[in-house]
Amino acid sequence: MKTQCNRPRNTHSIATAIATLALLAGMGTAQAAIFKDAQFESLQDAGNYVELERQAQARLQADAGDAEASAAWSLALTFVDAGDAKRLEAGAKQAKRCVEQHPTAAVCHLATAQNLSMQMLNVGMFKAMRMLDTLKASWSRTLELAPDSFVARVQLAKLYLTVPGMMGGSVSKAKELEAAVHASQPETARIIRVNIAAEAKQWGAMEGELSALKPAKDAAMREEIRDATMQLAQVFLTDGKDLAKAKNLYATLLRDQPDHAAAYYGLGRVHTQMGQADEAIRNFERAKTMTGADGFPIDHRLGDAYLAKGDKAQAKAAYERFIANKRSNPANLDDARKSLSKLG
Repeated sequence: MKTQCNRPRNTHSIATAIATLALLAGMGTAQAAIFKDAQFESLQDAGNYVELERQAQARLQADAGDAEASAAWSLALTFVDAGDAKRLEAGAKQAKRCVEQHPTAAVCHLATAQNLSMQMLNVGMFKAMRMLDTLKASWSRTLELAPDSFVARVQLAKLYLTVPGMMGGSVSKAKELEAAVHASQPETARIIRVNIAAEAKQWGAMEGELSALKPAKDAAMREEIRDATMQLAQVFLTDGKDLAKAKNLYATLLRDQPDHAAAYYGLGRVHTQMGQADEAIRNFERAKTMTGADGFPIDHRLGDAYLAKGDKAQAKAAYERFIANKRSNPANLDDARKSLSKLG
């Protein structure tokens, strides 16, 4: 098996790879199963980092040697406001203390990897490049200490698949991670194969592996399935390549994860492209009320749907809301501004 040495090596492609990696490794595991402690895990799963921070601090006051509380505090500092540089730095320092005090606690190394991933979203490209080896080492150490860790195995595989070969990327290493649990953890192995197929742009193989995955209750697996489904559906959605397939993927996701905004957002995109503006608007409005809504440029797409319907007033309002939202995806802002400027 060959490593990925044939990827583009220009700075633009490296920057894209790093940004993608940071998003996958950071945001993609923000709700993953991490703690043995049921209360910590429940708060982590719900994304309630304010309460996680409070409880972690209380636990540390009672027992300064509590490794899970130490890691929980680091994660809370990292994720309460990932755009706050001071909190990210504090999270990094707490993760370092956790590792120094508990060098064989996998959760401390995982907290370090999570913090590094979020830091990579907030630093320049060259600094992010220098952080890659440390990130890889943190995920590797987590997996070494906890071989059954779904999060560490999948994120390490994604790291190998995402970065260029000259920076340590390797399809063969990702395949080794899959092979190690092929029999013992078949669903973990399958989600890694989904990502391997995606990286190779083997969309048929990716679709087949996705369809074979069982609906999951585990938050980490649900998130991986959701992200992969959205990625594949976007391939079929782009340029109206295969709207029927995209719609089917979103419909399956809605069946399995009806409590999340992703499927409603995707169906809204499909109906917009099919010229069904009213149905698109209905799905976008529903998506706004669901868990995970902040992760999608809903008002941008809602503006597009209203514009397609001929309702310029509602389109303008939606675009303005999107542009005013400080959490809006920068990749969509230019398009939204252009569309708004055309409305006068």
